[in-house]
Amino acid sequence: MYIHQRSSWPQFTWDKEAVSTLLAAVKFQQGRLLGKMESLGLPFREQSVLNTLTSDIVKTSEIEGENLNKEQVRSSIARHLGIDIGGLAPVDRHIDGIVEMMLDATRHYSEPLNQERLFRWHAALFPTGLSGMMLVQTGMWRTDTGGPMQVVSGSYGREKIHFVAPKAKRLPKEMKSFLTWFEQREQIDPIVKAAIAHLWFVTIHPFDDGNGRIARAIADMMLTRSENQPDRFYSMSSQIRLERKAYYDKLERTQKGPLDITGWILWFLDCLSNAILNSEKLFKTVLNKAQFWKQHADTQFNERQTKMLNLLFDGFKGKLTSSKWAKMMKCSQDTAARDINDLTDKEVLAKSSEGGRSTNYLLRDFPINYLKSD
Repeated sequence: MYIHQRSSWPQFTWDKEAVSTLLAAVKFQQGRLLGKMESLGLPFREQSVLNTLTSDIVKTSEIEGENLNKEQVRSSIARHLGIDIGGLAPVDRHIDGIVEMMLDATRHYSEPLNQERLFRWHAALFPTGLSGMMLVQTGMWRTDTGGPMQVVSGSYGREKIHFVAPKAKRLPKEMKSFLTWFEQREQIDPIVKAAIAHLWFVTIHPFDDGNGRIARAIADMMLTRSENQPDRFYSMSSQIRLERKAYYDKLERTQKGPLDITGWILWFLDCLSNAILNSEKLFKTVLNKAQFWKQHADTQFNERQTKMLNLLFDGFKGKLTSSKWAKMMKCSQDTAARDINDLTDKEVLAKSSEGGRSTNYLLRDFPINYLKSD
């Protein structure tokens, strides 16, 4: 029996004492992070928001097996928020639609969530009316004309059914109940409400496709309400992507279990706690970047050097070599060598301990996150 087939659906219950302890810890983390971000100047707050939203949008699609172009996502967000990052990349309409949905959920978090708004979000996710090669009906609830809505994995002939959603004829009533509850100002902490909203929406599964992404956007909307400010400094979707197997396992067990959803709420809170912890690590990088540019306010850098130094702080893939500099900055090997030598003379870069053909360079005094190469 699925949870939505139980006679008391959707009257969820949970162990408030068990939840309250972890909830208090998460709220403390949340407040501490927001306090730290208040100490940053506007340019670095904007940079943090841009990084967080870019990661959130890329990772929420990765959870569903779709890989978006990160630079296009970043450019779309920057354009919509009016953030100057220089050299905006051309953006695919599909990516623009996902960005518009996520920004609407978090920048306009206080506006009511209703059927029309959900239809707009769904249409933004599928601007061509296609999901891959599959036709998607946008601006309406699913009809189940092709059979019941199922969550399935496995190859053809060896499919495993993880979940069967409520029948389409139930959707108007189910969604009316959900949306009424979502906008009620009852005595449920908004963070706990975000966890319930995520589970409830994805269990109803009202659309042909995109239900997971919209469920996570709805949860982000409620988390934004819990903070009463639109800037995002942590990414639940990025953390869920890291914990994807646990996410799907917990979701499946909950959807096949009783209406006591204590386990789901605790998992959600733990995931949120990890998301905030990881964001605090990124915060240190942003703080280092702010400190670096303050320290070198009077140092002369050319355009290539400035661009590369920002890239190093934002998460550089692999090791910085003269050949990689030349390729990324579209300059000659000799120009790259002069740029690097100038930065080492100014004690900005330092040669690593690896010599010979493996010679590469690191930022002096400022630890940064060098990412693994693809």
